[in-house]
Amino acid sequence: MWVKMGEIAQIKHTLSKQTAMAKQSVKPGLYGQKHSSRDYTKAECWGKNQFNSSFPASLVAYMHSKEVNPIYICTNQNNEIIHKTINGAELLGIDPLSDEAYYNFEAGYSPYERFYQGEREKIDLVMLNRITNDVLSGLEVKLTAIPDNTTKTRPEEEWGAEIVMRPPTICFLACSICANYNNLDEKEKLRKMLRNVPQINHWEEIEEVLPHYNEILNSILSISTDMCEKQKPLIIQPIWKTEGNKMRLRDDCLDVFVWSNLSIIQMCCTEDATNINRINRFHRTIIWIYKMLLDYVTYDIFDYKRIIRLQSYNLANDKAFALPGSKSNVFLKKDVILHPRISKYDIP
Repeated sequence: MWVKMGEIAQIKHTLSKQTAMAKQSVKPGLYGQKHSSRDYTKAECWGKNQFNSSFPASLVAYMHSKEVNPIYICTNQNNEIIHKTINGAELLGIDPLSDEAYYNFEAGYSPYERFYQGEREKIDLVMLNRITNDVLSGLEVKLTAIPDNTTKTRPEEEWGAEIVMRPPTICFLACSICANYNNLDEKEKLRKMLRNVPQINHWEEIEEVLPHYNEILNSILSISTDMCEKQKPLIIQPIWKTEGNKMRLRDDCLDVFVWSNLSIIQMCCTEDATNINRINRFHRTIIWIYKMLLDYVTYDIFDYKRIIRLQSYNLANDKAFALPGSKSNVFLKKDVILHPRISKYDIP
């Protein structure tokens, strides 16, 4: 789940200690962000919505300075979750501490905009080279608290965090796949992998789509296998560890997980897909991805908002899905859950 207001207040209080003691001439800011679209002299930049993405960006920069690499959750060719590490420069596309790095928050990510039509969607963090204006990376940020309500009474090694996926994140995921099949030969290869599903004429009808869900899922998994070596980071998930039921930070409280685009697909595969009799949010997300890719190879572009609106399957569209801590735990590296590598005493 997103970090609660009480927890945000605690870390903001800790962050403000040094600022309060400093001279008034010292400009407020966050670590590493020499150049940013946010003006930290303004109070609104310290509100929950903005803080939830700006603080994690600085946490990545701080970890980079300490040569502590985020845990990279990705997949192998068998679509199994594996853990690697990824350094801050590789993640953001530029040294986070570089004077050329520009942190552009809640901005359009131009490399993906040619794949979908309609209003431009904003992604949480776009990294730019402020000298060349090159667009370097586009990442979603999900600041999460551990444990969540589903794991707080469990043994500590079973703690996890709720992760909520927004529909735009699924659009970005589909775009990241389209970008991997971007010429005539590659697009034809993608088209062939999508042909495993019989023709569906009315995608909005549950009765027409549900019988073919396994073929839809298998097509997406075959694509995931094919582009295994070309997966890329999409979500930054910092964890914020508290003392169980108490809104008090642990001494070892902060760390960062990074999800690849393909590992997000695996979030939707935590349930047995055989003999399903209804479409839940996880199934729907896989169907959304398939339909976006199908429209891409058919029309060179997809209307993601129309797909989401018409293929709701009697479910609200406020979110794609939410993965509770009891399920996200299996994706996370256990030793990092037990002992996050950044201490609360590292916060100035």
